[in-house]
Amino acid sequence: MRTRTGKAQPWVIVAGGFHDLGGMDKANSALARYLLEQNVPTHLVAHRISDEFRQGPATIHLVPRPLNSYLLGEQALDFQGRWVAREVKSEFPNAIIVANGGNCPSPDVNWVHSVHHAWPSVLPENTPAWFRAKEGFTKGRSRHRELRAVRKARLVVANSERTRRDVIELLKADPSRVVKIYLGADPEWTEVTPEEKLQARAWLKLDASRKVITFVGALGHDQNKGLDTLWAAWSDPEFRKQCDCDLVIAGGGRGVSAWRARIEASGLASRVRLIGFSDRIRDVLAASDLLVSPAHYEAFGLNVHEAICRGVPAIVTATAGIAELYPAELAHMLLHDASDRPALVSLLLRWKFQPETVRQDFLTLGRCLRAHTWKQMAQEIVDAVHDYVGSSETEFEEAEASEVHSSK
Repeated sequence: MRTRTGKAQPWVIVAGGFHDLGGMDKANSALARYLLEQNVPTHLVAHRISDEFRQGPATIHLVPRPLNSYLLGEQALDFQGRWVAREVKSEFPNAIIVANGGNCPSPDVNWVHSVHHAWPSVLPENTPAWFRAKEGFTKGRSRHRELRAVRKARLVVANSERTRRDVIELLKADPSRVVKIYLGADPEWTEVTPEEKLQARAWLKLDASRKVITFVGALGHDQNKGLDTLWAAWSDPEFRKQCDCDLVIAGGGRGVSAWRARIEASGLASRVRLIGFSDRIRDVLAASDLLVSPAHYEAFGLNVHEAICRGVPAIVTATAGIAELYPAELAHMLLHDASDRPALVSLLLRWKFQPETVRQDFLTLGRCLRAHTWKQMAQEIVDAVHDYVGSSETEFEEAEASEVHSSK
């Protein structure tokens, strides 16, 4: 939309971050980058914003996390997002406000990257009672916030059909205003060359002749990403007799130290590389022969998407959004129960005995995924937004008044 003078209406994007170190943050960066390339005045409201945007034409609204608390940070982001939206709307009534899930209610667009109502808490049996209580409070609060935010938005963008279905069925959103737009790909993340693989193996101090299985995902106190299932399958003595390969684990979080101790106690540490958080996931994938992501809940699965774009085969849970893009000939690479260790062992062995056939099928899928770039994704979002009329100033004020009333 444009003003009477022909200038583009501003956009305000409220997100946790704008950088390339996380899935949602990378997606939000792609949208912001596209808008700025189109000379659209763009306001970014976030906790962390890369220098790419801070040194460019975007209007930056950096929101600190008080006491480094995620809970207080959420409240600060919500408050700042509303304030910026109100200020921009007061001057440009048809400006577009984009929020992410429950982080800040927007009367315009909500871009849903995950659905807390569909996301279970997967905690070990020995989890302390205090942490279970804290997790229950946090989950309940997140579900309340996302329900409020999604119902307020006039357009909801879902990152997969699975997410779209969850938004409609669990959050009771009108199907006519929920659109599915898959995440994009970086054209530079092409198939791994032999030289890249050798260099990546050297960096990780891995034997160039051995097969490498990789896990990429956050290591929190919960087990949502499924590393517990992969560990049980990979470390199983019978499996290791048939498939003696190395394991690389990349991911940060509060569970890293516990996993490091568990690996050391297993006696298998010489065959495991736990590297924690890494900004070199491209190189981690280059060293890999197979990515395994047995997540209990995964709205999309950018880790799997990027692996396939690099030509790396991937086993993923069948309920993950990315699984929708697997063709019929790769259905055997889908795990139907994230907790099913024997089933995962069977999938790993099937890959082990026909790695080249599987790799060729994934090379074909990777070429298809790379064709849908981040720029194309952003264009699809902009087109979807422009298909509906932006909120007027009055509508925005009414939405704010309604939110204040409902919070009392």
